[in-house]
Amino acid sequence: MKAQLIKRSIRSTVVMAFGIAAAPACSPCPRPASAKAFRIGTRRFIAAAVVLFWLTAAPFTAGAEESEPTGTLGFVLENDLFYNMDRHYTNGVRLAWVPDPDTAAPGWSVKWARFLPWFPDEGEVHYGYAFGQSMFTPRDITRENPPLRDRPYAGWLYGTIGLGLESGRRLDQFGLALGVVGPASLAEQSQKIVHKVIGSDKPRGWDHQLKNEPGIVITYQRSSRERGTIMFSKYRIDFTPHIGGALGNVFTYGNAGVTLRLGQHLPNDYGPPHIQPGLPGWGDLSPMADFGWYFFAGVDGRVVARNIFLDGNTFSDSRSVDKKPLVGDLQFGLVLDWSDVRLSYTHVQRTREFQTQDSNDDFGSIAVSFKF
Repeated sequence: MKAQLIKRSIRSTVVMAFGIAAAPACSPCPRPASAKAFRIGTRRFIAAAVVLFWLTAAPFTAGAEESEPTGTLGFVLENDLFYNMDRHYTNGVRLAWVPDPDTAAPGWSVKWARFLPWFPDEGEVHYGYAFGQSMFTPRDITRENPPLRDRPYAGWLYGTIGLGLESGRRLDQFGLALGVVGPASLAEQSQKIVHKVIGSDKPRGWDHQLKNEPGIVITYQRSSRERGTIMFSKYRIDFTPHIGGALGNVFTYGNAGVTLRLGQHLPNDYGPPHIQPGLPGWGDLSPMADFGWYFFAGVDGRVVARNIFLDGNTFSDSRSVDKKPLVGDLQFGLVLDWSDVRLSYTHVQRTREFQTQDSNDDFGSIAVSFKF
């Protein structure tokens, strides 16, 4: 009963708190017919995202009260609408399922965890699955033929299998993502439907998007909290450095950074989940005996060798721009954590990713996780 009340209050809070946007979706685009219409459309957009998540979660919640939790269901929404923009990395959604580590791990996950040379020999094996979509656009979506010097339209539809090994104060994560870039990603249809619902400008340049191409990305990430925990009155501060990289025709890069957490009753996680690339997160929801919260801030720097959304298609001619080899993210936000619910909001500022980009990008990320 307590869990139901918590979930209902969070649902109401999300719809009320994020249904107050009152600015146009993009600065170079014409203003909507009226600010009131835009506000109503924005509320519908946020409400639709929350309802979609709850409909997805409904089959799991039905049996949650009758049995012990079997895993964590997580939903992440990243969008630049929170900062009155509609450009570049403009939207990302991901739905993930991480079975509870107390349940018997399948043989393949244990074998791979022991096989990978950089994974430790001892630790708790985690595995999970995710499905997501990301979309990218130029600065002005109202132009039918965007300038060649601007970022090309592109979409990325993918599924991921993830493997993690947690050994107390260290987490090793391995991921394999398979998907498709191009019209088959359905990014064009997704953006046009959402913009129609919220009353925003119709994107007109998708005829110039990247061509269809199968995509693969192999990722590895190591996060460690073996040192760097500080007690400050009734609060705790910890530091989690990370290092990793990605290899594939979609992304190839090396990255490193650090995350700081400050709060009470810090859960045994490694920050809220994010969509790649970005700060590392933790898909599993660690049980809390009581309500906990923490603020977090982090930086992540990447040396980029390949970004298909800037470099263009690998095996055919397409639009492209000259990328910057060094890209950095600054992220900060708040996590609210209960025994079976986690809610977080993250602000992300990303440095310029290509040579002709005129300014940094800002977008927001909402993540909701439930233990079932």
